[in-house]
Amino acid sequence: MADDKRVYLFDSTLRDGAQTQGVDFSADDKAAIAQALDRLGVDYVEGGWPGANPTDDAFFAQPPTLKRATLVAFGMTRRPGRSAANDPSLNALLNAKVQSVCMVGKAWDFHVDVALGVANTENLDMIGESVAHAKTRMREVMFDAEHFFDGYKADPAFALQCVEVAYQAGARWIVLCDTNGGTLPHEIERIVGDVTAKIPGTHIGIHCHNDTENAVANSLAAVRAGARQIQGTLNGLGERCGNANLVSLIPSLMLKTDFKTALSEKELAQLTHISRLLDERLNRAPSRHAAYVGDSAFAHKGGLHVSAVEKDPRTYEHIEPTRVGNRRHIVVSDQSGRANILARFREIGLEVDAADPKVATLVEQVKAREFDGYAYDGAEASFELLARRAIGGLPEYFKLSRFRVMDERRWNARGELVTESEATVNVEVHTESTMTVATGNGPVNALDTALRKALMPHYPQLADMRLVDFKVRILTPQAGTEAITRVMIESADKTGERWSTVGVSGNIIDASYEALNDAITWKLLKSSRGN
Repeated sequence: MADDKRVYLFDSTLRDGAQTQGVDFSADDKAAIAQALDRLGVDYVEGGWPGANPTDDAFFAQPPTLKRATLVAFGMTRRPGRSAANDPSLNALLNAKVQSVCMVGKAWDFHVDVALGVANTENLDMIGESVAHAKTRMREVMFDAEHFFDGYKADPAFALQCVEVAYQAGARWIVLCDTNGGTLPHEIERIVGDVTAKIPGTHIGIHCHNDTENAVANSLAAVRAGARQIQGTLNGLGERCGNANLVSLIPSLMLKTDFKTALSEKELAQLTHISRLLDERLNRAPSRHAAYVGDSAFAHKGGLHVSAVEKDPRTYEHIEPTRVGNRRHIVVSDQSGRANILARFREIGLEVDAADPKVATLVEQVKAREFDGYAYDGAEASFELLARRAIGGLPEYFKLSRFRVMDERRWNARGELVTESEATVNVEVHTESTMTVATGNGPVNALDTALRKALMPHYPQLADMRLVDFKVRILTPQAGTEAITRVMIESADKTGERWSTVGVSGNIIDASYEALNDAITWKLLKSSRGN
C-alpha cells in the first residue's frame, strides 16, 4: 500500500466523546468500545487521560488487549517552570501501560500569553523538551497542536515553530487541531498545505471540531492537502457540537476516494453495527438520519423514487447499503403507492402477487389510517403486522378481553405524597383465559407488567424484551385535553434488534396499549421465525 495514499484512523471517542453532555463512560464501557474499534480496524484508540479522573485511572490500570489498534494515552506537555522529568502530570502520562502517547500543547500566541502567561520561547521549550523526554520512554509520541488554525491565522511563523520543534524532537505525528471548530474547508486545505511544505504529510494529522458543521469536510480537505492521519469520534460525539464523525469519514475515504485505510470491505460492513453498539452502551436512540448508518440513510418514501430504485438503486442511492452494514428501507406512508407496498413485502419476506386486490386494499388502508394519525414511516413493526393481517398469515398469539387501569395519588402514613398505578388485564391464550393484576411506575408500566405476567407462562421469550423509548404526540391540539394522541414505542431485546410500533386514540392509555400490543406481537412473530 503506497504511503502517500495511506490514511491512518485515530479514534478519540473515549476521551473527546466523554466530554459530550449526557455521556458518562464507565471503565467497562471504555474497554468494550475500545475492543469494538479494534475489531473495526482503526489504527489508534485513545483511551483517555491518565491521572485526570478515577475512570481513566481504572481503565489504564487494566487496559484492554487490542489485537490491531494501538492504545494511546492522552496528556499535556510539561508545565511552565518544571523540567520534563519532574512534572507530575507528564510522569502520570508516561507511566500508563501503553507504548504510544499524544501530548497537547499550545500553538496560538494568544493562549501562550493569556492562559500560560509565559514567553513564546518558553512554550517552544515546553513542547520540544516534553516530546524528547517522552521519546525516551515511549515507542511513539504524538503532538496535538491545540488551536493551531487560530494560531496560524494570528501568527503563522510562531504556529509553524510550535509544530516544527515537536517534529524535530521526534514526534511521529503532528496533529493540527481546529479546537473551536471555526475554520472552513478552504482555509484548512490552504493552511495544511503550508504545513506540509515544512513537515512531510505522512507525519501530519488533523483533528476537527464540528461547530460549523464542517468537521468531516475539513478532515477530508486536510487529507487532500497532504495530512495522513484523521482524528475523530464514533457518531461525532464530543463537546459542544461534537468532533469529526469517523462513521462518515471512513466510508467516504474508502468508497469515494482513492485513499486507503487499514479496513477491509468485510470490516467496513461492521460500521452500522459499531455505530449502534455505541448508542446502545449510552442508552441513546440511534440517529435515524445519520449518513451511511441511519435507518433513513437508504429510505425511500415517494412512490416514484421507489419505482426508480427498484429498477436501478443508483438512481437514489450513492452506495450499496450493505457495504456499510445498512439496508435499503422502503418507507410506507400516505405518499405510498403499490411499488412501496410490494417492495416492503419483499423486505419482510411476504410473497404476494402484484395483481392481488389485497395490495390495493392495503394501500388505501394505510392512507386512511395515516389520515387518522398513524405514522408507519416510523413504526415499521406495526406496518408489518398490519400487512400480515391484511394478506393473511399472522397467528393470533393472544386475545385481550378487557383491561382496566387505575391511578391513585395520596398521602401515605409517613406524610409522603405517592402516586400508584394498578392494571388488570383479561387475556385469552390458546383458549385459556387468564386475569392478572400488577402495579407499576405509571399506568403504561403497570399495563405492560400485567400483560407480561399473563403471557410469560406461555411465551418465555418475552423475558428479554424491554421498552427503550416512548413518545407521545398531540395530533389535535385544538381539542385541548380531549385531543387525539399518537404513541410511538421503541422496543429492544438482547440480540440488539430494535423495533418501533404505533398506537392512536383519544385515550392515551388505549393508544399506549395498541403500540404495546404490536410490540409484543412482533417480538413473538420474530421469535417464531427463529431470528
